[in-house]
Amino acid sequence: MGKLSDMRSTGSTKVAAALGTFALLLFLFTQPMAATPSQPRIRVLILDGFSNHDWHQTTALLRGILEPSGLFTVSISTAPPTAASPGWEQWRQNFSHYDVVIQTCNDIGGGPSWPREVRIAFENYVRNGGGVLVFHSGNNAFPDWPAYNQMIGLGWRNKQQGDAITINSSERLLRIPSGQGENTGHDGRSDVVVHRLGDDPIHHGMPRAWKTPTLEIYYYARGPAKRMRVLSYGYDQHTRMNWPLEWTVRFGRGRAYSSTFGHVWKGDVQPPSLRCAGEQTLLLRTLQWLARRPVTVAIPADFPTEAATSIRPEIQIPASAQ
Repeated sequence: MGKLSDMRSTGSTKVAAALGTFALLLFLFTQPMAATPSQPRIRVLILDGFSNHDWHQTTALLRGILEPSGLFTVSISTAPPTAASPGWEQWRQNFSHYDVVIQTCNDIGGGPSWPREVRIAFENYVRNGGGVLVFHSGNNAFPDWPAYNQMIGLGWRNKQQGDAITINSSERLLRIPSGQGENTGHDGRSDVVVHRLGDDPIHHGMPRAWKTPTLEIYYYARGPAKRMRVLSYGYDQHTRMNWPLEWTVRFGRGRAYSSTFGHVWKGDVQPPSLRCAGEQTLLLRTLQWLARRPVTVAIPADFPTEAATSIRPEIQIPASAQ
């Protein structure tokens, strides 16, 4: 009995060790690669302060996703909330101190414009090689700013403000001229299958299609749509057409990325849109690409499939953002 007991004990120990090793490997596989001394952290600046969406919570959730990865240092620059608010003379940024800017400001509903000096500095930053992630409602902003329209390629605009892009059943891009079709809009938020186009560095290694929760598909997004690459598309029930979900634009020597992911409406708490394993992975990889770094973040084991979403636990909000 002693030998049998010893064998059982030894077998149990080996099984436990194997399970522990498997759990460790699974944990490591789902984590992004941290910065190394030869690859310093990417410096990110979030611009916020006004939006028809919940910009306070948007910034807090973005920090809660980015900072634990170990890949980024995140700074915040909050604009005065209205045109009449004090502080505009002091609201200036040295964009050259950052590798990527995340732009969340949205002036829909009477919000303020940025000062001319800030606009010029922002244009020069991107034109000279900077990266900008135009985050959700930031894509709706500043329709009367020509350089911004060029930078975002497509935006929330009326039908006289540029061409729209749709994708046919053969995955060919079709241009709809200004004035034709509808103003930009979206149907209700829903779980949407994201279809990749091509194999760009941001998406490399991801499934060809995956499902994301509570997404808005912008139909008839409008703009110059020049030097633009559509990365993915989704099918809209309202128009029964395919529309871009993510796209990049080359502006001078710089890179800009826009998408309709990441909706955070007023009153939303821990929205699935940002707890999606696919969107969280996409954010990290997009920022690496915008910063001209190798895209090293692994595709995690919990990445969604075409048949099912993958929603992670609540995002831990940094204490300083609460």
